[in-house]
Amino acid sequence: MNRPADFGLGVVIGKFLPPHRGHRFLIETALSRCERVVVIVCGKPVDPIPPELRAGWLRELVPSAEVMLIDDRYDENDSRVWADNTIGWLGRAPDAVFTSERYGEAYAGHMGCVHVSVDPTRLVVPCSGTAVRSDPFSMWDFIDPPVRTWFAKRVVVVGAESTGTTTLARDLGRALKTVWVPEYGRDYCEQKQAAVDEIWSSQEFLAIAREQTRMEDQAARQANRILICDTNALATCLWHRRYLGFDHEPLEELAKGCRADLYLLTGDEIPFVQDGLRDGEHIRHEMHQWFETALARQHVPWKCICGSVAERLNAAMEAINELLRS
Repeated sequence: MNRPADFGLGVVIGKFLPPHRGHRFLIETALSRCERVVVIVCGKPVDPIPPELRAGWLRELVPSAEVMLIDDRYDENDSRVWADNTIGWLGRAPDAVFTSERYGEAYAGHMGCVHVSVDPTRLVVPCSGTAVRSDPFSMWDFIDPPVRTWFAKRVVVVGAESTGTTTLARDLGRALKTVWVPEYGRDYCEQKQAAVDEIWSSQEFLAIAREQTRMEDQAARQANRILICDTNALATCLWHRRYLGFDHEPLEELAKGCRADLYLLTGDEIPFVQDGLRDGEHIRHEMHQWFETALARQHVPWKCICGSVAERLNAAMEAINELLRS
């Protein structure tokens, strides 16, 4: 037999910048004691993480709660203003307010409702939004998979055909004990070759880039702080040039939105290996130069990785460690 709820309408309010396990514990506590819970997310356009994104994460993490996004334009120290606005947003005063903050008592008092203080000393969940923003990697165990997509560093391995990109991406995933995203374009090429389809279109490259980006975002949820990507949409732009002979503006616009924290360009000094799918030995060096030019034009740091398999892994790890120190 289910225990009756202590309260009808409960409210949890905050910036959730970002949502973390402490917030989830607070909201789940409210859900366990209320018939209905509204989570009010306070956001500004200048916030370091977009408010709409934070609200979306909370809807995914606590689907039983109702999430309301409001424009955080008010004096955060004026509990009466926040209380009056809350009543306006809800259409009535809540029965209980759940917080971990000192403002909770005054805020609830102005609405004539109960204040339930939840883990104010952060002993149950030793975490805060400030701590996550300051050092997300040390707080990694206190942020959930959707939020990890924002903080995971993305290391993208790119290069011309048969320059060892997949080998390096796989080796980095193993060394860092994290996930790595395979090259979707290769799977697509295999299917195209099996269908004896030799004609490429710009729309195919757009589809490849979009799917590669989707796979990255999905894998970032399982990343152990670092996500390794075997190519991304920037590289797809160059493959479009390789097969169609010209650049494609919509594809380049898509590539500008790619998330990357470090590019590793594999060198073309190693022998070309024919695997039955490759056909670009004659253009490999030129493509390598295309990559160098494209990487030099963008703002993300990059490094060319050459040598043996072991030397490449060591050089790549050194570049990643430098990234983490910066």
